Amino acid sequence: QVHLVESGGGLVQTGDSLTLSCAASGEPLSLGRYAMGWFRQTPGKDREFVAAMGWINDYINYADSVKGRFTVSRNNDRHTTTLRLNRLEPEDTAVYYCAARSAGWARPSYAESDYAYWGRGTQVTVSS
Repeated sequence: QVHLVESGGGLVQTGDSLTLSCAASGEPLSLGRYAMGWFRQTPGKDREFVAAMGWINDYINYADSVKGRFTVSRNNDRHTTTLRLNRLEPEDTAVYYCAARSAGWARPSYAESDYAYWGRGTQVTVSS
């Protein structure tokens, strides 16, 4: 069984920064390389793609709305991924979810349906 646990959310002001972390565990992930991603969701809206990174750092994708402000990274030895959020705006307010593809799927994807495992999310609130 795979578990993803996010941390680092909170209440900040416009222009501030936050770092979100996600720790993955579970034997299925040890079977191969896998991509990890971040999505976010606000009440009444669909979950949307934020950023994703493949097993090796030459495959990194960002949503246009966060490009240049957010940075994704990962530590494969520790099975963790980090999302650095800079120059936060009220529109970034959402629950942020960490996701992982199944072992063997090393390239990132924009599609929510391509991710097999999900965390419970961490709230980020940006006040104006």
